This record gives sequence, structure tokens and C-alpha cells, in this order.
Amino acid sequence: MSDSPGPPPRRSLLIFTLVAGCGASGSGRTVVPIAMDPAALVAPADSAELTTHDAAVRGIAGILVNELRLPMPDRVTVYVYASRQVFEQGLIQDAHVSPVRAAELSDFAIGVGKRRQLLFNDEAYDHRGREWLRLVTHELAHVSQIELAQGEGRAEQWLAEGMAEWVAFRVLERLKLDTMDRRRALARGGIKSHAALVAARLDLDTLGTPRGFTVRHLREGSLPTYQLAFLMADYLITRDGFEKVVEYFASFSQKQQRLDNFRRAFGQSLDEFEREVLGYLKTVTR
Repeated sequence: MSDSPGPPPRRSLLIFTLVAGCGASGSGRTVVPIAMDPAALVAPADSAELTTHDAAVRGIAGILVNELRLPMPDRVTVYVYASRQVFEQGLIQDAHVSPVRAAELSDFAIGVGKRRQLLFNDEAYDHRGREWLRLVTHELAHVSQIELAQGEGRAEQWLAEGMAEWVAFRVLERLKLDTMDRRRALARGGIKSHAALVAARLDLDTLGTPRGFTVRHLREGSLPTYQLAFLMADYLITRDGFEKVVEYFASFSQKQQRLDNFRRAFGQSLDEFEREVLGYLKTVTR
């Protein structure tokens, strides 16, 4: 999906580095504009090819477009920051995030996917291996979700995060770096003592907003909250199919009705799904 009909013309890749006027001396900001011509997006043979942001974004996009049938914009700009401080300033200047939100995000996030933008704190990884590729895929999945919905923050946030994790693990499995079964097992073990399961109340209404999701994972733990989101998305995808989840995100391009769109896509209310998936989670975490 793109703003212009048909595949965009191929453009040469331009990479340039700017020294940011913020943070520690010598810190910087690298900007990588990438033309996402569908005809040029080829799934990589293996992960050995994916050692730069340019190669990783192109290669992973090739898998998302050709194998998962996810849309990509005709152009993505990748911002790579040398430190947390520069990342925070980049969120403000490049992604137009409020200073308060940027300070909050930079404290826990190392990557952010916005509309046609990917922003990374490169200081977080000294090795561009499996977990780095998971991060790039997760954020690229958010870029695709935003293309589907034609806007940010419209769908259920827990499903946006859970689907992004599902896509990331699927790509890692495709690259023979991990398996979906191993990630499911890790997630089931990780949420056994999660506050929502202990209280037998998931409160998906709160988890469904960007702010609510942030508050919950800061309070209840980032990893288990993302694992919870992944398991709920995985349950929904297994039950209804990945295509149905894609259609759900696309429905927001027509109607921005959070609860109604969920009911139309999955045939039940959010409350009904919450009760159903809570029963499932209790079963698989015994």
C-alpha cells in the first residue's frame, strides 16, 4: 500500500550522517532513506546478508511483503542514533513526539516504528544478531500496521504489539534463527506470575490504548507484558487466521471505531474475547 498507484520508481539509496547538536560530544544521527519498490524487495537466503540497517530493512520487508502479504510504504526513512540522549532528541525532532513522551520512550524503548519511519537507539546493541533482527522486524511490522490503518494508534495496542512480536518470531523462524514454538514456551513461562493472570483480569480496554499499554508494562514488567500480548495475538491468529488480523488493521482506514471494528473482524466483543483468551492463558500456564 502506498500513496501513489502502482509500484513507485526505483530510486538510488542515499545514506548520510549528520552530527546531532545534542547529547554527548561526538554523538550522531544517521539517516537512511530507503525506496521500497515491491519488485526489488527480495527475501534473503539467510541472515548473513542482514548486517546493516539498509540490508535488514530491505531483506525483512521482502519476507513481509512476499510471504506474509503485508503492505509497505513506497519509502521508509531509517534514523539511527548513537546514544539514548540523541535517540530522545530524534524522537522529538524527527518523529515529532512530545518532549515528555520522548523522555519516557527513550528510557525503555530502543526502537520505534512510526508512519514511514524507523528510529533506533544503536547504542543498545553491540552485535547485530538475532535480537537485533527481531527488533527491526517488530518495528517494521508497526510501519505496515500504520499503512494498513492509514494512521497511528488506531487499533488495539495489545494486538499491535502482539502481532508485531508474532511477525518478528515468524521472520526469525524463516531465517532459521529461532522457532515459534520456543518463543511460545518462553512466553508461557514468562507470564505465569503476571499480575493480570494472578488477578484473573486482563483489562484489555486499558491495554488497548498506547498510553495504557505503556503504563501497564512499566508497572507490571516490560517483557512479561509483551509476552502476554504475543500469546493473545498468537491465539487470535491461530483461531481466525493471520489474514483476518490484517483485515482488522485495514478496517481502520475506513472506520475508526475501535470496539466495533474488533467485533466485526473477529465476531465477538472485546469483553467476550477477554474472557475466552483468559481461560486459554490459564490453561497453557498451569
